[in-house]
Amino acid sequence: MTTTSPSWHASPAPGTAPPTDARHVRVAYTDLLDFTVAVFRRRGLPSARADAGARALCYGDLTGMTSHGLTNLTRLYLPLFEDGRVDPGAEPRPAADRGASVLLDARRALGLWVGEAAMDLAVERAATFGIGMVAVRGATHFGCAGHHALRAVQHAMIGLVASNCGRQRIARPPGGAVAMLGTNPLSIAAPAGPHPPFVLDMSTTAAPTGRIRQAAREGWTVPAGVLRGDDGAPVTDPAAFDEGRAHLMWLGGEAGQHKGFGLGIAVEVLAAVVSGAGLGAHPDAFAGDGGPSGRDDDIGFFTAAIAPDALRAGAADDAGTLFGALLGCPPADLADPVRYPGWHEHQRAQERLRNGVPLAGDLYRELCETASRLALPAPAALDRP
Repeated sequence: MTTTSPSWHASPAPGTAPPTDARHVRVAYTDLLDFTVAVFRRRGLPSARADAGARALCYGDLTGMTSHGLTNLTRLYLPLFEDGRVDPGAEPRPAADRGASVLLDARRALGLWVGEAAMDLAVERAATFGIGMVAVRGATHFGCAGHHALRAVQHAMIGLVASNCGRQRIARPPGGAVAMLGTNPLSIAAPAGPHPPFVLDMSTTAAPTGRIRQAAREGWTVPAGVLRGDDGAPVTDPAAFDEGRAHLMWLGGEAGQHKGFGLGIAVEVLAAVVSGAGLGAHPDAFAGDGGPSGRDDDIGFFTAAIAPDALRAGAADDAGTLFGALLGCPPADLADPVRYPGWHEHQRAQERLRNGVPLAGDLYRELCETASRLALPAPAALDRP
């Protein structure tokens, strides 16, 4: 039996304690980071790249986006190494360099660190040109897009990140009978003056597949408008997705699906057409049965950094005014003040840096088993709820 998750779109508000039963433990963030670095090192990643990969993966748990965090270590990333779909020794190569814009061939390098490297290069070019763009092809899954976009904010810049799913096809065009595109995430991060950074991080489908599978594992139902069957009826059982009884809707649900679909295409253009990565929408898809098909190999990224101070003075002050005004908006419900994307995640991360990252008991045991299998120390559970 499933129940509707109270945290479908986000984890509980910062400061809200996780359940205190034996199914949850807290682990120091630094211990989680060190453990993940050690796992990636065991798989052959050089130290600096293992550090970057660990930061990107643990960001999901630190900010509460657990469907894109360490739950994917054994379900997604380690199998990529084991199947040879990630090359730990790959050296990305520039395929074109035009100063403000660069095209990189990732050559099957781990996307978790390539995403960071691409944004860092975009920031470097933006420092010279006012804007920097790095397109990447031949990449693998890069985790939370928001993590990579935030790299630009550390330099007082605006970060834009988009990724397609390579040749993996998950969602159907409105009115279509065959899956043609991936979940195609998009993120924009920006400084907010004295306030927490703005971070929009979203799939262009109604939910990412990781959230659907998390719901199935944890016994939730999903809201109507996320999945539907071939007969057009809404489906709330998340297990129906992997069982082939339901397909994923676009952002906006029934009424606004063309907007989500349009955003998905825009991401495909930026991430795949610009870089030359694998296309989701391709005549090869027509041979399928309508359900998800293909593998997320040859993923394309689009990363851009914009330095507003290169164009005019006062941008930082205006950002502070903008986001301060949003936070000051009189709420319709006094118990639910106005917040913007990124605010809750920032507050949650600060609390978890102080008090440890809460992990579901099943996930913690999974990490301990992985540590045992790789002859590594397991991350220690903290003696606190």
